[in-house]
Amino acid sequence: METAARCGLIARGVIYLLVGLLAARIAFGDGGEQADRGGALEVLAGQPFGSFLVWAVGVGLAGMALWRLSEAVFGAAGPDGRKAKKRLASAARAVFYGVVAYSVLSFAAGEQGSGSSDKQSQDVTARALDLPYGRWLVGAAGVVVTVAGVWIAVRAVRRSFRKHLKMAGTPRRVKQTVYALGVCGGAARGVVFAVAGGFAITAARRYDPDKAKGLDDTLRTFADTAAGPWLLVAVAVGLALFGVFSFAMARWRRV
Repeated sequence: METAARCGLIARGVIYLLVGLLAARIAFGDGGEQADRGGALEVLAGQPFGSFLVWAVGVGLAGMALWRLSEAVFGAAGPDGRKAKKRLASAARAVFYGVVAYSVLSFAAGEQGSGSSDKQSQDVTARALDLPYGRWLVGAAGVVVTVAGVWIAVRAVRRSFRKHLKMAGTPRRVKQTVYALGVCGGAARGVVFAVAGGFAITAARRYDPDKAKGLDDTLRTFADTAAGPWLLVAVAVGLALFGVFSFAMARWRRV
């Protein structure tokens, strides 16, 4: 499980680092790729030994899902790891990473998927809106994602991740660097989640699936604000830093 967890954290770091770099290219007008998981996989696949790299990321994310599942069944590390709410959170993460791992492994096997994250979000939202009480379901999902985003950002700013790190004896400068990566990266990740959830709420309120946005479109909206592309640059740098922080977690995370 420890190996699975650390491989999963590395795989997550690769995805976030590439998404951040793609978003930065968009901010500077030099990026035709999608700044989402699909775009990151396309970049990996285009590298030497690209097929191997994509498979490695998929297997790593499957390891992440397996680790989270073990936490749901047996409890997580720490004195409160066996509490029901901790196990429920681990179960939700196991499902999330299981779906992500499946999509990456499908891509590695040659399936190109249904398009960008934006189109996928709009298609899922359209199907959900057609269900009984569909607007309420979409709105509730948007609220959950928004609250999760705020929760992620607040926990990052409060440096709640420190309790999960085993850094005794690590030089002070290294600790400070890791903490800075966690704060900046986690805050940027939380903001993106919160904004994406807000778009889902808007889609439900207006009964318009086109208002729902995937990761790529959500990131592009930052460039349309009064701050211009510089806000997108800041968010892109934050996501890339979260990728680097994931590498640090792979080294020092308490599993």
